[in-house]
Amino acid sequence: MQSKVYVLGVPIDSITMEAAVKKIETFIQGSQPHLIATANAEMVMMAQQDDDLAAILNSASLVVPDGAGVVWAARYQGNHVQERVAGFDLTQNLLAEASKKGYRIYLFGAGPGIAEKAKQIAEKLYPGVNIIKTRDGFFSADDENEIIEDICKSHPDILLVALGVPKQEKWLARNLSRLQVPVAIGVGGTLDVMAGAAKRAPLWMQQANLEWLYRLLRQPQRAIRMLALPRFVLKVIMDKK
Repeated sequence: MQSKVYVLGVPIDSITMEAAVKKIETFIQGSQPHLIATANAEMVMMAQQDDDLAAILNSASLVVPDGAGVVWAARYQGNHVQERVAGFDLTQNLLAEASKKGYRIYLFGAGPGIAEKAKQIAEKLYPGVNIIKTRDGFFSADDENEIIEDICKSHPDILLVALGVPKQEKWLARNLSRLQVPVAIGVGGTLDVMAGAAKRAPLWMQQANLEWLYRLLRQPQRAIRMLALPRFVLKVIMDKK
């Protein structure tokens, strides 16, 4: 049974990957647009200082526990979180379902050529998947109406937006009512990984909750951003006292 837990004031759905996919499929069958967020420790820490992001996460239709840190924090507080639901893996599961059920997918974001390359890879991995359009994430405010109109005309069932946190969540929240897409998900670096422009940690590091270390070793410039992790752990511990 699905329930919500709160990690530093951010609502997280305690849900399995299988249940998350099924819930998203019920959204696709409905007529209302739904924003889905994939919350990790860094996003939760951003929400501590960013009231707009916090409000978006509190109103999202589904907030999955993307990061191992979020799962740890919930359990440390005595709350039950069934499992980690990584955004990359959720995307792959949805693409697999889309290949079977004909869902229409729109890929928006990442650098030039990345979304198109991700589309080509997805078509090989999930034969029959219907990725109707791709567009990179380089645009100005003047382009926004044209982008929204193009998405609306394409009538996707699932819109995957890779603009980075919190830009993707804010863009979706601001335009959700205009887009009228049943399911809109901020997917961060997922398209880069799919396209081969970035690498995911080896499976053993994922299972050992060391993806953060892998990213830091590959991208030392992330060190300042990674400081959010120890701050997150400390804040969770202090909040429990």
